[in-house]
Amino acid sequence: MSTLDILATKPNRSEQEAARLSFPALEESLKSLSKKGTTEIEIEETSQKIVVPTMALQLLARVLKDLGEGRPVQIVPIEAEMTTQAAAEILGCSRPHVIKLLEQGKIPFTLVGKHRRIRYEHVMKFRKAMKDAQKRNLMDMMKDDEAAGLYDS
Repeated sequence: MSTLDILATKPNRSEQEAARLSFPALEESLKSLSKKGTTEIEIEETSQKIVVPTMALQLLARVLKDLGEGRPVQIVPIEAEMTTQAAAEILGCSRPHVIKLLEQGKIPFTLVGKHRRIRYEHVMKFRKAMKDAQKRNLMDMMKDDEAAGLYDS
């Protein structure tokens, strides 16, 4: 099992509890840290001190929050490229539909030989636009229903 597979699994109860307890402490520590780019931390079991980017600790805090709430976490570099199947899984649609979106120019992609590759950030941008459009459409439908008096008793 690769590291990414481990990160993408749902946390068990003990992992959730550890994350739930750790998150507030880390969040409070981050508030008191100076805005410099690095922070030294110590691993108690080994007494090893390491310098990490403060940004990495902020990311760890977000991971702990999600794990504490029982949500699996997977970390993907923003510039990572993915297959059409992976994009389909993120968007919650079929691979042929993703290919149709690519061919229509709705999501940018590159060809590697005969294979299409899509940047993670482009998939997430399209997903956000899709969710925003859904929300607008729902709001419009609710306004139309109100205007038609469908909510009146």
